[in-house]
Amino acid sequence: MTTEEAQSRYQLLKAQADQRWQALTAGDRPWIRVGTAMCGHAAGAHQVVEALRAELDKRGFQVRMSEVGCLGICYAEPLIDILKPGGSRLFFGNVAPEDAPEIVRSFVVNDYDAGGHEKVLGYLGEKPIAGLRDVGEIPGIKLQQRIALRNAGHIAPGDIRQYIANGGYAGLNKALFEMQPEDVIKEVTDSGLRGRGGAAFPTGVKWSFMVRSDPPKYILCNCEEGDPGAYNDKGILESDPYTVLEGMCIAGYATGATNGFVFIRHGHDGPISRTERAIEQAYEQGLLGKNILGSEFSFDIEVALTGESYVAGEETAMMESIEGKRALPRFRPPFPAAFGLWGKPSTINNVKSLAYAPEIISRGAEWFSSIGVNRSTGTAIACLNGNIKYPGMYEVPMGMTLGEVINDIGGGVPNGKQLKMLQTGGPLGGVLSAESMNVHIDFDEMREAGAIFGSGGIIVIDEDTCAVDITRVLVAFCQYESCGKCFPCRLGMEHLLEIIERIARCESQPGDLDLMRSVGGTMEASSLCGHGQLGFGPIRSAFLNFEADFIAHIEEKRCPTGSCNKPMISPKNTRPYAADFVPQGVS
Repeated sequence: MTTEEAQSRYQLLKAQADQRWQALTAGDRPWIRVGTAMCGHAAGAHQVVEALRAELDKRGFQVRMSEVGCLGICYAEPLIDILKPGGSRLFFGNVAPEDAPEIVRSFVVNDYDAGGHEKVLGYLGEKPIAGLRDVGEIPGIKLQQRIALRNAGHIAPGDIRQYIANGGYAGLNKALFEMQPEDVIKEVTDSGLRGRGGAAFPTGVKWSFMVRSDPPKYILCNCEEGDPGAYNDKGILESDPYTVLEGMCIAGYATGATNGFVFIRHGHDGPISRTERAIEQAYEQGLLGKNILGSEFSFDIEVALTGESYVAGEETAMMESIEGKRALPRFRPPFPAAFGLWGKPSTINNVKSLAYAPEIISRGAEWFSSIGVNRSTGTAIACLNGNIKYPGMYEVPMGMTLGEVINDIGGGVPNGKQLKMLQTGGPLGGVLSAESMNVHIDFDEMREAGAIFGSGGIIVIDEDTCAVDITRVLVAFCQYESCGKCFPCRLGMEHLLEIIERIARCESQPGDLDLMRSVGGTMEASSLCGHGQLGFGPIRSAFLNFEADFIAHIEEKRCPTGSCNKPMISPKNTRPYAADFVPQGVS
């Protein structure tokens, strides 16, 4: 088969997809999209879907309806997006099932002015509707720059044609027929893309480590994502799994890999089912398997599940889990690029890292590197949680300050309260003070400030919470989730938890802070993996930024906010995230 004949396969797929997209967006029937990702599901989106279908059936009115992923404005879920014939578009937020009949009657069957409807968030179209703001003015939408999430909330994750119609697989097609593998690696390297799983290692450099080895070789996509407050990896797989599969194929072509595994935590049913369906469709369309798009490149992908183990997200523990073993970190060297899954060369990337690859190849390294700041190029996906007015999943340019994200996008701290601290980067991240609002979302600048961006979770905490209280929650989580393989982490976490609990009860002993620093230093120097090496990070940053809270407990024997006096939530027979649910022998 000639190159021209092979490339025509993609053009045929694109033409068919464009025809399907035209029917959805410019046909004679409304297209109703309802977000049913995790945030929508938790808010009752499936009940809203059922109510909409029941009302439409009752009226005998024909529409197209799709369940889509997360638009990012999680605070507005359940969210209904109605695209009317002619191109106008209405967004309804916080919809309840009982709202469905009126929405169908007034804005689907008829064409009433929606300006006074309390559930309407915004409008997009040529003819303004009285009282409605443009969709770009909806809280959380403005200031975003979506690359990894470019299709989230817009396409149905169960329809590969919608993905192709929006530029999907153009990057893979370009890589296969216009670039050599080394050109792909150079393009990703020149883009400045750094890993989005926490370590921020240059992605192109990581891919290059595996080039010289012989097949079989593996590309592993890490969606263990056990950090409390982080859900962007799962959000991408629920909303647009195809971009991750395409990114894995591009990585496979660049490194000469033969197989890929999408590693997802067991129990995350939405990401699992939607990814498995996307893989099935990719095989059906010749975008996975033998001779992809008629090229000489063959690549297979499957989903691998893990149990509820936080340490399973560590790359070597993840490979152990895929092999059917207990998820325990391996000693290194050898490193995965030399001795990985089943002893074969392997490269492990985060979901977000792979999701960027198709657009980087399609649009070029210079385009991607022009976004961001310093050595942190592209965008970051921030998951805002806690005491924040507009919680959600927002993709913003690297270089935006934490203050801009918290206040301009997230709406700031509600109920007239003052911001006290931010907990970033997961339980192994840092605790920052309100004075950190001028810190930029930049891997290196955040590390210098005593935190990491990590998996993207940002927990906003107001003045009613004590830093000692937050610190003991983080230490309790890390102690419970330690796999126990190495002594420094297993014993160190127990000692840290014992001491921080003593401080929280205002029963601390002289020298407790120095003792914690000593234990933390030993863990950093001698733990087997990042869980122990980073376990003291939250405590160090809390000491640095909230010394007064610790002094109040130690010297004045009081909690300045009273939050440490409240029992931590740890119901029996559930996962014990609380410090009063500790191993035997820890007081």
